[in-house]
Amino acid sequence: MNSNARHAARPVIPRTVWALGFVSLFMDLSSELIHALLPIFLVTSMGMSVTALGMLEGAAEATAMIVKIFSGSLSDWLGRRKILLLLGYGLAAFTKPLFPLAASPAMVVAARLLDRVGKGIRGAPRDALVADVAPPEIRGACFGLRQSLDTVGAFAGPLLAIVLMLAFADHIRIVLWFAVAPAFAAIALILFGIREPEHAQAEHRFRSPLHWRALREFSLRYWFVVAIGATFTLARFSEAFLVLRAQQTGLDAAWIPSVMVVMSLVYSLSAYPVGILSDRLDQRLLLACGLALLAIADVVLGSSTSTVVVLSGVAIWGLHMGFTQGILAAMVAETAPASLRGTAFGVFNLACGVCMLLASAIAGWLWDRHGAPATFFMGAVLAVVPLIMCALSPRSGGPGAARAKKKAEQ
Repeated sequence: MNSNARHAARPVIPRTVWALGFVSLFMDLSSELIHALLPIFLVTSMGMSVTALGMLEGAAEATAMIVKIFSGSLSDWLGRRKILLLLGYGLAAFTKPLFPLAASPAMVVAARLLDRVGKGIRGAPRDALVADVAPPEIRGACFGLRQSLDTVGAFAGPLLAIVLMLAFADHIRIVLWFAVAPAFAAIALILFGIREPEHAQAEHRFRSPLHWRALREFSLRYWFVVAIGATFTLARFSEAFLVLRAQQTGLDAAWIPSVMVVMSLVYSLSAYPVGILSDRLDQRLLLACGLALLAIADVVLGSSTSTVVVLSGVAIWGLHMGFTQGILAAMVAETAPASLRGTAFGVFNLACGVCMLLASAIAGWLWDRHGAPATFFMGAVLAVVPLIMCALSPRSGGPGAARAKKKAEQ
């Protein structure tokens, strides 16, 4: 009876979280359809080097992460998140036709960077909106659900790419046009499916997100999360290298997107359950498991060119994503002041963005100079650093932390 009462009292996931999850699903379906084919399109069809590809992917992801610091602070100042979601998702949607129209690598680079600017504009406000509406007791589950739906789109996009590549005889440009419709469906869902919570009216003054006085308001626990996230990102380079590794196994071009299908399927199936666990267990333990999985995935991917082995490594890579991405977001939300959550996500992503640029550039250079195994083995070595930091960081997560956070916010 008591158990049933506790179950009944557990909050339900808000409608806004579900809506944001489906927005992510549609946009990721669009983006990952393109991303699953882009490395092959650039390296094989357009003659780009792997070093240049690594720099592009690093710059693209770093751009998204760095822009988040300004959009997060701006959303705190405005007290509204939806307008920035529309701007960010809208910019990404309008870049989709540029990929099939591209006549040179430069146009693809421009489209990729603009797409990531859109991701940067929307990322921190979206995460802050989830934190705004999520009850503290189920915050990990809310972030995990949104991440799972996001990853369903990331799974469906490459799967659709396989079907379309087979249907259109490997004609990549035709296939890329199919990314346009779901991107605009995401915009419609934001317009008609998302309502922001009412905020207390207060005087807002805009301040630089990097102002030292604002940064002093963050706790040591928050800065530990930033340090772990940054070093973790340094150990984890772009998934474009997984696609190139699969190409080395001799897979036909039409089946190359299966790499992203496998990764995203495992990621999608694991993110939500891990999010639920993070509401009950020490988040450091689950994050450490994810870091260990990253190291294992790197070793597997670097050790063989067998298709089965490489796809196994890709699956483990997807599992490490499920164990880390939602938890890191929940840890940022938990350790940051409620009034500065957007800024907190922005600062976190700035640090991760700088490390992502370095990680992908170094990975591409290692690939060209020393081969694919060196790239993956180096990633495994670097993953040890954030793994050690997890053991040294202050305790985070669990039922006690959720209750304490709820009291602090009341």
